[in-house]
Amino acid sequence: MSRPFTRGKNKRLKQGDNVDSTSEILRKIHTTGDITNGDINMLYKITKPVCQGCRVNTKDNPNCFCGLIPPPNGCRKSGLWQKTSEILQALGPDPSKDLRESDDSPAGLTNLGATCYANSILQCLYMNKSFRGGIFSVEPDLLKQQPVLDQLSRLFAQLHVSKMAFIDSSPFVKTLELDNGVQQDSHEFLTLLLSLLEHCLSHSKVPKARTIVQDLFRGGVCNVTTCSQCGKDSEASSNIEDFYELELNVKGLKSLEESLDDYLSVEELHGDNQYFCESCKTRVDATRSIKLRTLPPVLNFQLKRCVFLSKSTTKKKITSAFSFPGELDMRWRLSEPSQVESIYDLSAVLIHKGTAVNSGHYVAHIKDENMGRWWEFDDESVLNLGCHPFGEGSSSPTSKPVKTEPILNPSCAEPIVAVANGDRTSAAQHQSSKSNIGSHVEIFSSSDAYMLMYNLRCSRKDDKKGHLVSVANDKKIDGDVVPLNNGVSLPYHLWEELKNFNEAYVDACKKYTLKKEMELNQVTERRQEVRSILSEAPIQSLEEPFYWISADWLRQWADNITPPDLDNTSIQCSHGKVPVSKVTSMKRLSANAWTKLFSKYNGGPELTNNDYCMDCLIDGARTLVSADSYRDRRTLMKQVAEDALARRCLDGSYFVSKAWLQQWLKRKILDAPTEADAGPTVSIRCPHGELFPEQAVGAKRLLVPEDLWLFFYEDAVAVKPDDPFGCSTFPSDSKQCSLCSDELSEVACMEDSLRMVRVKQRQNHEKLATGKNYPLSLDCKYYLVPTSWILKWRNYINATGKNVSSSVKPERLDGIIDLLKCEKHSRLLERPPELVYKRGSVSQKSSTTDGLTVVTEIDWKCFCEEWGGIEEKGISAEIEFSNTGGSSLAGSSEEKPVSEEEMGSLDELNNEIESKQLRIRTCPEVCEDCIGERKSLELMQKLNYSNEDIYVYFVRGKEAPKSILEASETTFDPDRRVSKRSRKTNSGNQISLNVSGSTSIYQLKMMIWESFGIVKENQILRKGTRIIDEECATLADMNIFPGDKLWVTDSEIHENRDIADELSDQKMDVQHTEEGFRGTLLTANMSSEPVFNS
Repeated sequence: MSRPFTRGKNKRLKQGDNVDSTSEILRKIHTTGDITNGDINMLYKITKPVCQGCRVNTKDNPNCFCGLIPPPNGCRKSGLWQKTSEILQALGPDPSKDLRESDDSPAGLTNLGATCYANSILQCLYMNKSFRGGIFSVEPDLLKQQPVLDQLSRLFAQLHVSKMAFIDSSPFVKTLELDNGVQQDSHEFLTLLLSLLEHCLSHSKVPKARTIVQDLFRGGVCNVTTCSQCGKDSEASSNIEDFYELELNVKGLKSLEESLDDYLSVEELHGDNQYFCESCKTRVDATRSIKLRTLPPVLNFQLKRCVFLSKSTTKKKITSAFSFPGELDMRWRLSEPSQVESIYDLSAVLIHKGTAVNSGHYVAHIKDENMGRWWEFDDESVLNLGCHPFGEGSSSPTSKPVKTEPILNPSCAEPIVAVANGDRTSAAQHQSSKSNIGSHVEIFSSSDAYMLMYNLRCSRKDDKKGHLVSVANDKKIDGDVVPLNNGVSLPYHLWEELKNFNEAYVDACKKYTLKKEMELNQVTERRQEVRSILSEAPIQSLEEPFYWISADWLRQWADNITPPDLDNTSIQCSHGKVPVSKVTSMKRLSANAWTKLFSKYNGGPELTNNDYCMDCLIDGARTLVSADSYRDRRTLMKQVAEDALARRCLDGSYFVSKAWLQQWLKRKILDAPTEADAGPTVSIRCPHGELFPEQAVGAKRLLVPEDLWLFFYEDAVAVKPDDPFGCSTFPSDSKQCSLCSDELSEVACMEDSLRMVRVKQRQNHEKLATGKNYPLSLDCKYYLVPTSWILKWRNYINATGKNVSSSVKPERLDGIIDLLKCEKHSRLLERPPELVYKRGSVSQKSSTTDGLTVVTEIDWKCFCEEWGGIEEKGISAEIEFSNTGGSSLAGSSEEKPVSEEEMGSLDELNNEIESKQLRIRTCPEVCEDCIGERKSLELMQKLNYSNEDIYVYFVRGKEAPKSILEASETTFDPDRRVSKRSRKTNSGNQISLNVSGSTSIYQLKMMIWESFGIVKENQILRKGTRIIDEECATLADMNIFPGDKLWVTDSEIHENRDIADELSDQKMDVQHTEEGFRGTLLTANMSSEPVFNS
């Protein structure tokens, strides 16, 4: 079976046959004057079938309604048929997307750039129920006096009762004066924040609030030193020091138990570290250890994952796995074990993601005290982790539950004192020696855990209700605070403020939802309407009545959500009916479809199947026949024009523009004349209305026969009947304009005169005009002229042909010479050119690159006569030896031939002269002071560059090839085109770097490190043979200019390391060097008294 042929299914039919049949019908109508129904059906394309399946709408078929809407599952970029999500974008952002999922779900905090460290700490503090209650209990008067407390209480209140899924933390961050764009250490932030809050709360009159920081986070330790001889402790051993967190080592340790053992381990003091015992009155061996005296309700462990590498003088993060238990018994860690249980439950894990020390990202996993669920706080995002700190069934490579171990509780009658007495045996080992088996404890492991928070387990049972409540049913009590149903009270002013905010926010969500529903309903209804009417639009039989409708309006109606009023004026002729010329701009619509559209969208006019315009039809037939006649006539005239252009026509009677006729022949033959057919004599008509002289620019003309001229004239008048000049007629006997002829003669005379002047100057300055060097003589008088003026003069007098008009005339010499002298001393501002002595003659070393050119006295006098110079003001020059008063070369400036007999003696003289220094003595003298000032200014301007390229070669070896050394030493030409791509050479690689004069050498080395992978300590950077090693200096300080070529080698002394560590530690831009929290409110000097508002 053969395959079905489907390639041409959606192709449009060719219009050639339709055009031919239409033309034949119109010619018949013009000839006979009869119009039949069949003619109407053919001309208006009524008989064309209703097509289906076209990808686009067919213009030449009024029965085609395809392509007005997309396929059932399709969409468009705009309008009614675009994607629903894109339609809803016009309504603006959906506020309900920021709605908190439920009252039991905590809220996140916005990241303002690099504030994740602060967000994670704030969430840890807020989720602590006791701390949150203490902040809420601060009296309103103190909140007004302490901005930090005020903003913190507002932030906590928003986290507590706001309907928003995440809260803006910027007011609190701004109050602390933190830099949003700088990443900081979360542990340092917590330490400074607790210190600041402790100070601010010390002014509170509420006991619970005044000491909330100390009551929750403060514990006590002693540094105990014990004499090995007498066994007595030092006097300082009894001093108890406060701590708010315990900093534990991680390097080389695998678990929290091991780190605690390390923290409480005993250090032996002997040798140079011996201790002076007051009892023994001598230096003795001793032991030193840390003893835990008291523990706070909230026990924070800071894991020291950041270590300093002395070899590379950098910091590195330890990413080894570290395990910690879900519950921790600290009773046996105390120096004096208590009879009261000290069981701590894991309440928060602060995680630092990333390998660099001073970059990365902080998130917090925190346990809800009331619900017992764990949550991940990642800035705005809050994720429910279930009953485990790392999620149910977590398989994260950096954090996961490890195992479950039994905890063995020893008898209270036998306290364990091994650790307290300095025994290295851990408490866990002592626990395992007991026989009483307790509950099982989960052990977790993480390679990114940075801080661990444990809460002391309370004996009473906590309320299991959710910690987030709706404020709708809260009641005001005593005019000061509003109690919530989880035991926390909010200040009334905060409660009222958030209540109003929540109501406004919920109302905005409802309004948006209602608006969204209305928009979607409207879109759905409109789409159904369009599909319904288009399905009824096609007409099934020729006898069925129909209406004409504008195809443009139909497209707008089918595409827009809110369509315009029905408008058929674009398909209506001046007679108020439907012309045949609009058949491609309209569609045939069924009566039923028209009635629905007209009743809903009004407008009009109503054009039925009987509104054919016969007048326009007859005019169209007449126009077609006229067009046929015009095409035939123009085809005939084209042949005549070709003969006239080829000068094969002997009966030429009228002048036309030659250029215009050439363009006329290139144009296609159309049905009627166009604007291009106007003006056959415009370019040969002078401003006086007469015939332009033929030697004028663009006035070339030729004669054409009379019948061709009449054809041109008729077309020109038909196209521009209102032209005030009309189509000027110039018969063959027309005279040229005398005025224009005289003007052209004057111009020609001036050009001839100028040509003679140039010829004469070339003769007067033969050697200067050719640009060749000529020999100079000692003790002859010369003059110095700016080289730039000489080059401009040379181009001017040597210009020929088309270059004459574009050549620039040189300036007068008197002004040019004045510019060469300084105003202060009236001395020369340019150093004279260098001279060379070669093969028995002295000449200027480079006449094109030097600022001044040496000319003879005769040349100077001629220049003064020709270009307005003053001989006396000229800069005279004489050539002399710097170390002798005279020479045998003195004489005239004319060249003297040397005979072969004199060659031997002349060679000896050459050797003698080459050993001497030639110089030019000028009058006036050179002003070294002004030249030095100008050079310094130019150098400063040259070094004050930005966004320019320099080039660096990576040389693999100890020495650079000669080609690279030469390129590094040469001065860069800014006009020379240089490739900016990284290229590979036989000796290494080359790159271009975009720099500024203020770029430091350190920054440049960082760019080279990033490009070639050479650590900055191993880079030996050179410009030519000079080593560049001052990292604090700038490129301008080291005289590195745009386009300079540097080269670098790798010493391979230091170890390779990741550039990310250097970037994070040093901050490549010196203007953003990390300074911790310096300059913020956290490190400001705090007054002992509160700040009162004025």
